[in-house]
Amino acid sequence: MSTKTSTIEKSSSARAKDVKSMWAKAITKTEWSDKDEFLDVVYWARQVIGILIGIAWGIFPLKGFIALFLFAAINCGIVYLYCINFQGVDEEAYGGVWELMKEGFMTSFACFLVTWIIFYTGLHFDGLSRD
Repeated sequence: MSTKTSTIEKSSSARAKDVKSMWAKAITKTEWSDKDEFLDVVYWARQVIGILIGIAWGIFPLKGFIALFLFAAINCGIVYLYCINFQGVDEEAYGGVWELMKEGFMTSFACFLVTWIIFYTGLHFDGLSRD
């Protein structure tokens, strides 16, 4: 039983080191040897961006098509600038710019919507109307 526990502890500590090294590479300009690792960074960064924009749109009462359009434009713009300008990746190596832009977009959109709705409702809802 103790060997099984020590194996699990070793694997979780190794995994934690891998995650730390991956995020260290993400914030510095690095050559990405593993394409999936870079796409993982794009995916999770996009989730964080979606949540942050949802909080901002909930605090500043943005609503409607303009808020949705701004989310998509900002989200895609940040990811594009990060991939092409900051990391300097060749978009053709990843299947084109469209493949980078759609990586994690719908999940990010869902995170954005949930966060936006919660913050907007919590901050700007006056209460139920009583008839």
